[in-house]
Amino acid sequence: MEHLSDAEALTRMAIAMAVGAALGFERRRSGKSAGIRTYMLICQGAALFMICALLLSASVTAQGVASDPGRIASTVVQGIGFLAGGVILSHGRQVFGLTTAAGIWVTAALGLLIGAGFIVVAVIATTATIVALVALRAVEVRFGLERPGSANADAAE
Repeated sequence: MEHLSDAEALTRMAIAMAVGAALGFERRRSGKSAGIRTYMLICQGAALFMICALLLSASVTAQGVASDPGRIASTVVQGIGFLAGGVILSHGRQVFGLTTAAGIWVTAALGLLIGAGFIVVAVIATTATIVALVALRAVEVRFGLERPGSANADAAE
């Protein structure tokens, strides 16, 4: 297993923060309460957990002990699912916060990818996520698929 230098770890963390901030900017621009800081911290945290897993794995592997950094990643997925579930609210038959919850989940996945060193995949996935959020919102507005009473539905009327 290749040793992860401090400089590479810090670069990955900085990229994760930039990716999270980009997603958070889009969500905040859409009037959502989870914005730049929230998404940036989620992505940074996931990246740091993955960096920690890789560093720990390299350390114990050097001592001749088998290691699986994916185990820490799997606990991040569980924990972020709990956090994302907390932003989903229902009022009568309407459910709010699903896109924010999905965005939080995707942001954690991006952080794990960046922490693991798959930066190109993460940057392309970030771009695809932003395009999906922006372009599909426009499609929903165009075809009247927005939830009644939402900010975008009010703006379209």
